Amino acid sequence: MFHMRKMFLACLVLGMAVLGMSNTMCAQKDKEEDEIGPTSWLNFVVLKDDNGKPVRNAAVIMHPVSPKGKQEQGGMELKTDVDGRCDFNGIPYGMLRVQVLAQGFQTYGQDFDIDKPKMALTIKLKRPRHQFSIYDDHPANTNAPAKPDSSSDQKKPN
Repeated sequence: MFHMRKMFLACLVLGMAVLGMSNTMCAQKDKEEDEIGPTSWLNFVVLKDDNGKPVRNAAVIMHPVSPKGKQEQGGMELKTDVDGRCDFNGIPYGMLRVQVLAQGFQTYGQDFDIDKPKMALTIKLKRPRHQFSIYDDHPANTNAPAKPDSSSDQKKPN
């Protein structure tokens, strides 16, 4: 009987210690959230610029930006669903650099000022343009000024 009381007291002390630790951890989490400040819920929609159809499986990358305009450490990557949508709740207010990458499209990048509890961002991706090369054949430039005729520059004999 004495042994049972000893076990009961040991379990009671252990249980109280565990509860005390969990309260401390919850208070620490609340303190961290207060240090971050208000946060926003961002909803992204990624569309094709030429026809407005959704871009699925696009990578939406978010990086915080310092007040000096430099990209800070950390960041997060989301993937769009079949409707070109993704969202994230818990982005701190302030500048946020958003980059969107998708195969077959130009890379998109822009800084946004996050200042509302809920924000919807629509991003339109463009197809890549043809790159100019000096090695390709190009049509003659008709807008260029005409070159002087070299035969008219020669002095005629008197």
